[in-house]
Amino acid sequence: MNGFLTSVGYGRWILPALLAIPLAGALLIWLQGALGGRRGAAPNAAPEESAAARAGVDPRTAVDEIATGVAGPARTIALAAFLVEFIVSLGLWWAFDPSEAGWQFAYNLPWIPSWGVRFAIGIDGMALMMILLTTFIMVLSSLGSWTYIRTRTHSFYALMLVLTTGMLGVFMSLDLFLFYVMWEVMLVPMYFIIGIWGGERRLYASLKFFIYTMVGSMLMLAAIVYLGLVARDPATGIPNFGYDYILQNVRVSSTAALWLFGAFFMAFAVKVPMFPFHTWLPDAHVEAPTAGSVVLASIMLKLGTFGFLRLAVPLFPSAALNDTVRNVILGLAVIGIVYGALVSMVQPDFKKLVAYSSVSHLGFVMLGIFALTVQSVQGALMVMINHGISTGALFLLIGMIYERRHSRLIDAYGGIARVVPMFAALLTFVSLSSIGLPGTNGFVGEFLVLIGSFKTVPIYTVIATTAVIFAAAYLLWAIQRILFNPLDKPENEHVADLNLRELAIMVPLVAAIIWLGVYPAPVLRRMQTSAERFVTTVQGRSATPVASAREIAR
Repeated sequence: MNGFLTSVGYGRWILPALLAIPLAGALLIWLQGALGGRRGAAPNAAPEESAAARAGVDPRTAVDEIATGVAGPARTIALAAFLVEFIVSLGLWWAFDPSEAGWQFAYNLPWIPSWGVRFAIGIDGMALMMILLTTFIMVLSSLGSWTYIRTRTHSFYALMLVLTTGMLGVFMSLDLFLFYVMWEVMLVPMYFIIGIWGGERRLYASLKFFIYTMVGSMLMLAAIVYLGLVARDPATGIPNFGYDYILQNVRVSSTAALWLFGAFFMAFAVKVPMFPFHTWLPDAHVEAPTAGSVVLASIMLKLGTFGFLRLAVPLFPSAALNDTVRNVILGLAVIGIVYGALVSMVQPDFKKLVAYSSVSHLGFVMLGIFALTVQSVQGALMVMINHGISTGALFLLIGMIYERRHSRLIDAYGGIARVVPMFAALLTFVSLSSIGLPGTNGFVGEFLVLIGSFKTVPIYTVIATTAVIFAAAYLLWAIQRILFNPLDKPENEHVADLNLRELAIMVPLVAAIIWLGVYPAPVLRRMQTSAERFVTTVQGRSATPVASAREIAR
């Protein structure tokens, strides 16, 4: 495989191609819609009205584009683009050299020369796995929306493709200004996805999501501009936003480091989300369409933890490792782990239960990062991957049953394992993986985090371990009430089981859960060098004497 990839020059074009393919797909969808894709969609046609009624769509306010055939080309183009993206990205698995510590497949050219901004991209082991997770999940999200999204389908799938470019750009960026641009690119599509295709309180949820994220982003932009100006060329005065240059050459005073770290912390803590910056998440998850919830949980939350790994901690290690700052962050992480699990136990809405469980799972990631051992960092990365797979699978299953019963309330079900055995088996299996049952993917990441963190922060680790018990409690209790209680509601007696498309969505996720639970070594090997470099860089730079910002500016 490596020989073939080398022969086609894979390393020279792969990263720009991964950014361009979704944009090309979005452009094709918009063009197809503009050039006649919506013909024949008469809102008063009788067949359409009956189909819309069956699908729960009000024909007075929206056209059921699946019933009229308008949605077909948009869905097909989007799925084809996501499949091409995933297949092309798979070459990274073989082309990536796990032993190389530097950036691979780097691409660097001027973008805005007068500002010193460059289009600089590249990946390491951490970014590699996040990119593969993203391209994998987006294919399944597209399939999961196949019958769920019935109105404005062209816009929906185009926004999903643009969102993909933004998320991948964050993982690839080696220029801080480019990082910020990509960070904002992904914000806008998700705002519209929640606000247009979400539930009854979609406008409230989308606005809350936008405000929370935008406030943090503005603080991050101010910090990025400050760093670019500090690193500017003394002869020309042109700023320098290059990640490697700033990492190697810029040292700021301890006071400035605290302020800058605080700005990045706010942007990333909201995105994780850490307690107490998490309150936007349950609303966004509950109101978002299925694909929006899957993308939020599987990928977008990881952008916050990735930001800590890539920018906040390596750039300002003296602030990140300050005893007070570190203890506050570790304390918030542990509170989030326990709080998220306890609040999940009392949720009547299954989707909100899974949303709060994300606060708990991502707390383990923050614990692993700030414990600062190679084991704990690798564990944090594994939790990021495994949470994306297991929680994404849970949201897909919730969406599948919601399409049949139009309810997310746990009490609306009961005993449906007798009616939908395939759904019941998959929901039980995925829930066990989310709990962290040995032999599933969830166990590996949490185990590594706890083992690695105990070496440096034993008290926090012991407290965090209790959440493993709570996780078992809230998920097992939920699936008991949904699947195994008496079948006492007549409306549940004739629910259809999963169809072939839905099974096709779940099979790859089940395979990933088993693979990562039984044999995670190939993934860990590809991330090990990056985890070691992260720990070494942070520890080395935290011990380096700092100069004042004024001295650097000279």
